[in-house]
Amino acid sequence: MKTLLPLAFILVWVQTRADDHTFFEQKIRPVLVEQCYSCHSAEAKKLKGNLYLDSKAGWEAGGDSGSPVIVPGNPQDSLLIRSLQHVEEGLEMPPKKPKLSDAIISDFITWVKMGAPDPRAGMKIEAKRADKSWWSLQPLREDLTQDHLDDYVQDKLAEKGLHLNPPADGRTLIRRMTYDVIGLPPTPEEVAQFAEEYARNAEAATEALVDRLLASPRYGEQWGRHWLDVVRFGESNGFERNFIIDDLWPFRDYVIRSLNDDKPFNRLIVEHLAGDVVGKDQPEIEVGSAFLVAGPYDDVGNQDPVAQKNIRAATLDDMITAAGSAFLGLTINCARCHHHKFDPIPTEDYYRMRAAFEGVKHGRRVIASREARAAHSAAVRPLNEKLAKLNERKAALDKEIEKRAQAVNAAQKPTRPKIDVHGTEENFAPVEAQRVRFVIHATTDLSPKSAVSGRLTEFQVWSAEVPKRNVALAAEGARAEGAKSATAEDFPEAYGPQLCIDGQFGEQWFIGQPATLTLTLAKPERIQGITFINARGGRELDDSKVRGATPCEYEVQVSMDGEHWQTVASDEGREPWSPAHGIAKAKRQVTRADEAQSLKLLDKEMAQIQAALKAIVPLPTVWAGTYTQPKEPTFVQQGGDPMKPTEPVQPASLKVLDQLVPEYALPETASEGERRLALARWITAEKNALTLRVLANRVWHYHFGIGLVDTPSDFGFLGSQPTHPELLDFLAQRLRSYGWRWKPLHREILLSRTYRQSGQYRQEAAQVDQEARLLWRFPPRRLTAEEVRDTFLSVAGKLQLEPMGGPGFRLYKFTQNNVCTYFPLDQHGPETWRRAVYHQNARASVVDVLNDFDLPDISFAAPRRASTTSPLQALTLLNHSFTLEMAQALAERSRGNDPVSQAFRYLFQRAPTLPERSAAEALVQSHGMAALCRGLLNSNELLYLE
Repeated sequence: MKTLLPLAFILVWVQTRADDHTFFEQKIRPVLVEQCYSCHSAEAKKLKGNLYLDSKAGWEAGGDSGSPVIVPGNPQDSLLIRSLQHVEEGLEMPPKKPKLSDAIISDFITWVKMGAPDPRAGMKIEAKRADKSWWSLQPLREDLTQDHLDDYVQDKLAEKGLHLNPPADGRTLIRRMTYDVIGLPPTPEEVAQFAEEYARNAEAATEALVDRLLASPRYGEQWGRHWLDVVRFGESNGFERNFIIDDLWPFRDYVIRSLNDDKPFNRLIVEHLAGDVVGKDQPEIEVGSAFLVAGPYDDVGNQDPVAQKNIRAATLDDMITAAGSAFLGLTINCARCHHHKFDPIPTEDYYRMRAAFEGVKHGRRVIASREARAAHSAAVRPLNEKLAKLNERKAALDKEIEKRAQAVNAAQKPTRPKIDVHGTEENFAPVEAQRVRFVIHATTDLSPKSAVSGRLTEFQVWSAEVPKRNVALAAEGARAEGAKSATAEDFPEAYGPQLCIDGQFGEQWFIGQPATLTLTLAKPERIQGITFINARGGRELDDSKVRGATPCEYEVQVSMDGEHWQTVASDEGREPWSPAHGIAKAKRQVTRADEAQSLKLLDKEMAQIQAALKAIVPLPTVWAGTYTQPKEPTFVQQGGDPMKPTEPVQPASLKVLDQLVPEYALPETASEGERRLALARWITAEKNALTLRVLANRVWHYHFGIGLVDTPSDFGFLGSQPTHPELLDFLAQRLRSYGWRWKPLHREILLSRTYRQSGQYRQEAAQVDQEARLLWRFPPRRLTAEEVRDTFLSVAGKLQLEPMGGPGFRLYKFTQNNVCTYFPLDQHGPETWRRAVYHQNARASVVDVLNDFDLPDISFAAPRRASTTSPLQALTLLNHSFTLEMAQALAERSRGNDPVSQAFRYLFQRAPTLPERSAAEALVQSHGMAALCRGLLNSNELLYLE
């Protein structure tokens, strides 16, 4: 145990260093190349200040001063930072140019705080960039000579004097394959049967196993989860509001269904980008275009036109980033502000792709078949027609009444001013009372017909004495009752009527239905007036935008016993808040009894029709986006600034691939759907070797834990180059020959000797290829977060596999006020015992077990998951209520003549060894079967695959 913690910290440190270098490559190196190398590099025509910034050794040596220009961890003492901030007189960088943007300087400060990680160690690494001869931008190789993927792997191994491991044993292989393909453990019976068949005929047994697993509906759940990672699927909008999205789950089900059906991936991509176009009135296809809006989305309203345009630009940038990385493996988003610094992507390419998405807006829309729409229309049309006729009759009657009301209102002469939000007083003859009731008929809202949703800050009741006292304060023993129109689950007292008597001008009562505030005083009091206030401070504070509506038509009633009430004041004689309020009040005075009866009957009929309409099942809506024709051309934006448009661009193909894929260009008048469809067909063109390589690499990545290109969404210069270039092209060609379908490619990989070899460690091979990138052994791996949770449920006999799909479950409590909050649940009840792919993953939410085991932050795509080791994982698996409950369930499931053996069979699909049995039985004798199961659930054998 003493060696585990240091190892954990080492692994976390390694992952952190990789992330730090990524930050340098993405944020720091491009700026150094563009802004600094002309004066401070080996290629500079004239080196300035003897300072080199093209290597780590250069900035460590410093310039003329001989001191490092960067002090890792200390930005304020770093000369480079001060020079960038233009606070070092005579050393401003870049010289004779405007200061770099605050965002760039902030990146440099962050980098220095991180310790200034710089991979350019030792000799200076010359800055380069890719051009159109870059490997990933070339056609697929036509000169491939090998016929099987194993040949390419063995050729690379032979170059290093290495060879494949022997085949894995039957139990190891079925466990590996079953988790790999369906994400669940095999049953003891499945393992025993396969081991027997494998011993007789390994090839036939393996082929049958592969075919069975690929035909399982669980395949789509496992590999659908992988694809959802790639396309940044999340069920909340993120950003500061982060509201939950309850109707995006059909897209998740669509992905699972598509993979189970082995839908060609060129078709899947087309449906992702233009499913509403190619699948109109076909919900099972149309929902695919929800991909466009499955990412984070800033919905905060902003009246500033500059802010609005920036928010819109960021929204479209998410779509461009997602499509470019998922399908093309290119960081097209890096060309938003300027030509890509490392790849041959001109900034015009970014805006050509943006032109395809200009008409896409986040939101929900009806997705239903033509037949369902017709049936729904037939059901609601006659009711809506009746309702329209009733509305016409009511409007005509209202019009007649309103004519008279207008005349009465015009003739009225108010004797008192209109109400004052900073304090409206009502005085009356002194009266003895213990209860005061404020009955609200209307507020200052635009609609004078309702008092609900108005607000009050304070309500004061004044004693009939000198000096007068506010006898309605909670501090004096008074109580307040009244309905509220808003709630906050995390703060039950919020918005309640008690806020009217706390003596504070801050929080407000949100008036509900019925709109009545009832106060009970501590004891009977002789009172002579009230004051109500709906302001958060004095008149010097303008809170009009947040204050809400104020009561303006009301009655003040008093009582001793709470049963017999007397009206002592009202708004009678006050100037109406607005002409509309005056007319509405006059209408109540001039309406005749027969007219009131007619209005009552009309309202009753209309309510019945509304109830009938409500009873009709609505057409399903999905958060799949809405589409409108763009109103203006797309412009290249200088520096990515929406306020600085330059040249217009057409919806067109990207020049970066003009030597690989036939080009297209649409007129500016092209329809919104046509734009997206043209882009989709260009991405999935048969000659587009880049898309094929990216997809083939993703399949390989999830089978072996790392791709032939280990940056699966970046095939550009800053990404990695393939370890086996010929093999990658071979797999891409195979994928194309299979009609872009994944299952035949899965089958070929799973049946290969490379995949079926053992994971045995060999020291001599590791000295040559420590990370086994050349695949001299099968790379062992830990279970993913979902696999850990699903495994616990499965071995405990609690996993509910059916029904598949539908709304997800939550491992958090969701509360919504001005912002949304997600509280992780301590108890995971039976309603959550489904596969983790069906968990409603909200952005920025933290859930136990899943997040502990590296469930990715779905604010971004996660083409390659981290696999960390931390003490929290051990603590969670040992002590969380979920583990304890599953351990108890496993103990009960293992009851019988030999519970220890049974538990081992469920968990590891094998019998215990003699030492294991001896230790297990001793533990059971001392602490019970549940304690043993708890320990076994924490074992490496369960959590790791060989």
